[in-house]
Amino acid sequence: MAENHPGPLRRIWLAHRRWRRTRPFWAAVWTALGGFIIFYLPLAPISAMLHVGLGGITGMAGGAILMALALLMLLIPSQRYTAGVIAVLVGVASFPLTNLGGFFVGMFLAVLGGAMAVGWMPAKPARRWRRFRRIRTEEKEA
Repeated sequence: MAENHPGPLRRIWLAHRRWRRTRPFWAAVWTALGGFIIFYLPLAPISAMLHVGLGGITGMAGGAILMALALLMLLIPSQRYTAGVIAVLVGVASFPLTNLGGFFVGMFLAVLGGAMAVGWMPAKPARRWRRFRRIRTEEKEA
């Protein structure tokens, strides 16, 4: 006898899918990846960082800010506009302040993620077309 109950992995996947659709998930992923690239590229031994100077320090700070904004997008989706705008600004500011914004890749991903966060809208509940049609037909008959 086959049961219609999903297995534990399937239930976990469905729960993750429901959670993911209520947040700007892909915007946070691209913003965090851009922040990681900007953060990771200036990492070097401390003696080399002293020679790099401001570029290394701002790269680490900008990358950490972008990763924190990605986390903010996931945890507080109502603040997606603020986080998205700040992510775009930090991504663009990483171009002159770090090594060309993570060699353009980190800057591009941060701007992409910020723009996606600003443009994301939560899914609307499904409309009940059957009820709507019934009301319309009742109006026509009257």
